[in-house]
Amino acid sequence: MKDFRKLNVWQKAHELALEVYGATASFPRDEIYGLTSQIRRACVSIPANIAEGCGGQGDAEFGRFLQIAMGSASELEYHLILARELGFLKEEDSASLNKQVTEVKRMITVLIQRVKRLAVGSQPSTLRSQRSAVAESR
Repeated sequence: MKDFRKLNVWQKAHELALEVYGATASFPRDEIYGLTSQIRRACVSIPANIAEGCGGQGDAEFGRFLQIAMGSASELEYHLILARELGFLKEEDSASLNKQVTEVKRMITVLIQRVKRLAVGSQPSTLRSQRSAVAESR
């Protein structure tokens, strides 16, 4: 597949992960195994799943990992809301991070749509080759 580092969506997701780590550094110490851990896990999961999908065996597998990345982005979005409402994040930090999450989600959505079109476009040839194999085996 592709070098994940060249994908704009991976670059944005990686930047987001770095920002989130910085923002959570000041969270209460008693949250280190709670919300801090959950937020960090969710944000790292986004670029990690994009990278893992790039190393996969095709468009369908890549699409599946993009869906997982989207789920992690939505999870992160909620955790950031919670962190803001608990007073762990300043309003401006919350707004900045949420803007970045929204942008990453938009980019993932566009990429999922492209991958689906590629997968649909490749189906007829795949079906033809499967039919040929069945016909040859008879």
